[in-house]
Amino acid sequence: MYAVFRTGGKQFRAEPGRQIRVPSLEAEPGDTVEFDDVLLTSGDEGISVGSPLVEGAKVKAEVLRHGKDAKVIVFKRKRRKGYRKKQGHRQKFTEIRVEDVVT
Repeated sequence: MYAVFRTGGKQFRAEPGRQIRVPSLEAEPGDTVEFDDVLLTSGDEGISVGSPLVEGAKVKAEVLRHGKDAKVIVFKRKRRKGYRKKQGHRQKFTEIRVEDVVT
């Protein structure tokens, strides 16, 4: 049994017991969060695809921790003009453990 849900402008595949890193959420570690934007579910009765969302489907998860990804270097340069700009970026994330997929 799995579901595809949307959060933070990205889509994730959720299975019970799986740990996922999603874009940063406003929740404390140990809290339970629910995702209502479920696009697809798969279970014993088959696959159901929403248009755009599956009615009544939810993904329940527990927040494990918050953190930052590895640094990504952004380097901009213009030829013959002496323009160079170097920036670094670390994307914040929230790690969750999927507890249940409700269809």
